[in-house]
Amino acid sequence: MKTAKPFYGWYALSGAMLVTFVVGGAYINSFGVFLPVICDQFDWSRAEVSLALSLGIIAFGLPSLLYSLLINKFGARFTIILGNLLAAAGMALMFFVQEIWHLYLLYIFIGAVSGFGGYIACTTIANNWFVKKRSLVMGMVTASAGIGGLVYPPIVTALIKAIGWRGSWLVLAGVVTVSVVIAGIFLIRNRPEDMGQVPDGIPTSIDLDIEKPIKNTSSTPPAWRIAQALKQPSTFLILAFVIANALAMGTMNAHQIAYFQDIGFNPMTAATTMSVMAVFSLVGSLGFGTLALKISIRYLASVSLLSQLISIIILLTTRNLTMMFVYAAFMGIGTGALFTAMPTFIGAYYPRERYAQVTGLILPFHVVAQALAASAVGAIHDITDQYTLAFFILGICIFAGLICAFFARPPKPA
Repeated sequence: MKTAKPFYGWYALSGAMLVTFVVGGAYINSFGVFLPVICDQFDWSRAEVSLALSLGIIAFGLPSLLYSLLINKFGARFTIILGNLLAAAGMALMFFVQEIWHLYLLYIFIGAVSGFGGYIACTTIANNWFVKKRSLVMGMVTASAGIGGLVYPPIVTALIKAIGWRGSWLVLAGVVTVSVVIAGIFLIRNRPEDMGQVPDGIPTSIDLDIEKPIKNTSSTPPAWRIAQALKQPSTFLILAFVIANALAMGTMNAHQIAYFQDIGFNPMTAATTMSVMAVFSLVGSLGFGTLALKISIRYLASVSLLSQLISIIILLTTRNLTMMFVYAAFMGIGTGALFTAMPTFIGAYYPRERYAQVTGLILPFHVVAQALAASAVGAIHDITDQYTLAFFILGICIFAGLICAFFARPPKPA
């Protein structure tokens, strides 16, 4: 009797999670550790150096639609390997930085190639291999990026102390190279059909109890086109709540610590709120992914935005230390859950073959909104000498996103 092959999807998923953890941690989450060291060596201002990260994030997300087309043409596995090996080369070149434009150019390059082999490609792997458990595995992929945010900063701090910031970039480049080779060559495979399997390892004759108004199996008619997504109200409702979450992320990542110091808390306490938010972001990612197996994703997204709205109300109405940590918990849960919500919505609402394109259509708006939020809130603060008006406007945007998420019903079948 022939023994059935074990389901390979979990191995492919582990490869996507490894890439997300390693590259995100080395590229984005370590930047804050390098920033003061580089400023001190070259006597550059923090505004000058932090602009490199802003440019890199925009380069990461703005060409997403192009990346999605290339992922569909060549496969996510190819883009993950090529994009992240190029990113490792860019990190190694950081060793030679002498001028501020060197830093800008390299971070734009690393951001662009990381985007090519990063978020869209890794979540495409998860989407291809899982249907019934899609929300759970999307939560696992996005949570791996959050774990990178917890693990990398102390490790990079120790590296810089031991071998300097230039040598630390070489170590990070080596870690990325080894991890991508392991994940891309030995673990990741593009689709279950390539290995004679089906999503979730479940025969297609078994009904999958998920929201899928448009078929998301390989039998989807090839006539479906990305233009159909632009005709669906759900696409714009998803885009609206994604932008609301991006505004919250951009605002708090840039200004949360400064706000807490402005209202009288010491720098360590202010920094601790960021750690609390990061931990609860992991809870939000995994919690959304788990609950979405049983509960409508649009209801969960609405609750996640409500969590963010509660956190903004806390900021506007109290300065109690305990409540500040409650704020961080609510904001972390909301942002973590909504970061998982975006790929889950797209995977459940659109054909599996078009996941990358729809993500590429929406992700640039998220990136630009997150980048602009930090600058806009800073400008409002400079004009009013406080954050109250900025937080009030953010609360209105989050409430609007909540309404959009609640009414983001599945699109009509083609």
